[in-house]
Amino acid sequence: MTGGQLLQAVLTGLSLGAIYGLVAIGFSLVWSLTRVLPFAHGDIVVGGALFAVLAIVGTTPVALAPGAGRSIALVVLTLGFGVVLSVASYAVAVRPFLDRAGRGEDVLGWVAGGMTAGLVIRTALGVALPAAAYAVPDPLHFDGFTSTGSLALPGGGTVQVRVFPVIAVGLLAAAAVDRFLLRAPLGRAMRSIADDPDAAVLCGVPVERTVVAAFAVAGLLAGVAALLAAPGGTIGVDYGAVLGLAGAAAALLGRLGSPRGAVVGGLVLGVVQQLVQVTPSLGAAWSELVPLAVLVVVVAARPGGLRAPRQVAVE
Repeated sequence: MTGGQLLQAVLTGLSLGAIYGLVAIGFSLVWSLTRVLPFAHGDIVVGGALFAVLAIVGTTPVALAPGAGRSIALVVLTLGFGVVLSVASYAVAVRPFLDRAGRGEDVLGWVAGGMTAGLVIRTALGVALPAAAYAVPDPLHFDGFTSTGSLALPGGGTVQVRVFPVIAVGLLAAAAVDRFLLRAPLGRAMRSIADDPDAAVLCGVPVERTVVAAFAVAGLLAGVAALLAAPGGTIGVDYGAVLGLAGAAAALLGRLGSPRGAVVGGLVLGVVQQLVQVTPSLGAAWSELVPLAVLVVVVAARPGGLRAPRQVAVE
């Protein structure tokens, strides 16, 4: 492997990891407040992108650059669908299994509910978009920064120019959520529930509304992840399961319940996955197993990790 290929793999991995990090923050935020793993979260990312495409472009989406009006509509609808799908998954698949303090007591119930919600999203998309994969237009026009959409690297490597704005937007979105959790009154309410839900109830914190807001924030991040991930290549309706697995692995890698750790875990996971992909003796097939391997190793090494104290951006 040449130096240029190594740099290419690292940069591509960081862009992929920034997307994983946004998905992982959603996992960590929801877990911190409810002790529920949102198994439909990866499908919400894909659903946000493809439902927006269905509404604006139709059933035959193509990767042609949309005009200004359609670009704005795609961005707004992708973010909106992310929020709506996330809140709807809470109402249908999670809320019935929470106690008064917003904790998920019926594990079997919310596990089955989350998996069912993801399956419903995939089935609905599959009916409307029956092809194996679709090319999704890029409303952010990241490839337009150069005439070819790619950039030559020192040492002979090349990388899509979109990896740089993807990394930047992903990290900025994560930083904005961190700031929100630390400074905004609603963010402080989320932290209080995460730290001690019973005390938060006694202090008058509106647990129900705060948990709904947490799912809305997670859905908004899912929409941002969709805008960054979907236009990078073809996307299928089943990609949500893969993305959800990667997001869960990143959240566990960065210590479940820590949004900042989720971002770090996502970046590490993305880089490792790309390094495995460019290793001659391994390749793309092995790289797809990296998130699952991380899940197995982290759970085996930290069997009590899922019972760790709640925390939300307080490191």
